[in-house]
Amino acid sequence: MFKNSIDDTIAALSTPVGEGGIGIVRMSGSKALNIADKIFVSKDGKRPSNYETYSVHYGHIVDKAPSETIVDEVLLTVMKAPKSYTKEDIVEINCHGGIQAVKKVFDLVIKCGARIAQPGEFTKRAFLNGRVDLAQAEAVLDVIRAKTESSLKAAIGQLEGKLSKDVANMLDELIDIASHVEASIDFPDEDIEIIKEMDLAKKVDVIIDKMKRLIDSFTEGVILREGVLAVICGKPNVGKSSLMNLLLRMDRVIVAPIPGTTRDAVEETISLNDIPIRLVDTAGIGEVKDILYKESADRSRRYIEKADIVLLMLDASTEINEEDLGIIRLVESKKKLVIVNKIDLGARGAARRGLAALFKNDLIIEVSVEKKKNIEALEKSILEIVWSGKFIQGESAMVTNARHKELLEKAFNNMLSVSKAIKDALHPELMAVDLKDAIFNMGEIVGKSVSDDILDKIFENFCIGK
Repeated sequence: MFKNSIDDTIAALSTPVGEGGIGIVRMSGSKALNIADKIFVSKDGKRPSNYETYSVHYGHIVDKAPSETIVDEVLLTVMKAPKSYTKEDIVEINCHGGIQAVKKVFDLVIKCGARIAQPGEFTKRAFLNGRVDLAQAEAVLDVIRAKTESSLKAAIGQLEGKLSKDVANMLDELIDIASHVEASIDFPDEDIEIIKEMDLAKKVDVIIDKMKRLIDSFTEGVILREGVLAVICGKPNVGKSSLMNLLLRMDRVIVAPIPGTTRDAVEETISLNDIPIRLVDTAGIGEVKDILYKESADRSRRYIEKADIVLLMLDASTEINEEDLGIIRLVESKKKLVIVNKIDLGARGAARRGLAALFKNDLIIEVSVEKKKNIEALEKSILEIVWSGKFIQGESAMVTNARHKELLEKAFNNMLSVSKAIKDALHPELMAVDLKDAIFNMGEIVGKSVSDDILDKIFENFCIGK
């Protein structure tokens, strides 16, 4: 991936394929304006290369070979280097949003000298050309994928450089410490007292505290970025699919009184108190009846294994049986909410007796999905087991990316080693090694030190036109 030259002019569709009001073909590179000159005919007779930057112009895309043929009526936007998204010349062609119109314009752009962009290549160029650092570039994808206002706010904060500023400040502090440590090694005759003169231990502890705060923020950050995987499980016909539909506020899953109606897991995202919850309705787990039933149950077990939280459903109108007990054992170690459904059918049934003893450390709530009873309390209970029912998003930088957390943890461990070396009065050369590693790891977060393989891995998750 990305084996093509950065000097190529690239092109991509920046809008989804399909029918719509507008379809956008985007170009970036030194030949973007030249290609536009070849295919765009304006009403004012001017060529795109002569237009002012940040200007929009009406005209037609014309295929001049073998004879002049109008492809589409368009608006053409010019953004000249270096003040553009990629810091290169960018041309955007706003076509009619039909499949054929956009395809013909795009094919003509490629025919005239552009190449098809790789996923994320526009943003990669923004990073390579110095418009954004790597953490900000990664935030672009988070903005696109944000599912709630809170997740969007976190992504915008990273895009604006909140995390990058914190990392840059720590890098400056690390480099300052490292320079004094190196000086004590290179000029031993000067008898530099690095601990006394710099109060080195205090400076190191301050950096360790800053790193720890960012690492700890990942717990909330990853929830905002990726959501919580909440798996609904229980025996057949306990009301799992009905609960799924009720929480979604739509009939997403087929519901029938016949046990085993759900044969495959269904995943949708809901927002509770602006927190994305990835809700999964699984097939009932019970007595194996046929090969399809076995495969459905196996898939349910796999979802339970990777769940962040489990919504365990029990039937208030029936006795707890071996099917229930088998599922209870399966989810024993998981963070869970015990939902006792069908309370409208009567207060009897062993499912409602002795639950406090059976689930000593778990929250239990009684509901009637059919009668929509206690559903608001259920939603609050789901949030409570996510993080005590509330989350206040502050203005500080937050780590939402697993790559950033891993690098912070490496740098954190480097600095713990430095702190120990100070306390044990070890030779400065040992400190210098760990300081150098900490600087490298922190620099990799913002792209100051990063390999091509890592860049390829990061940008391959982007859409083609971004």
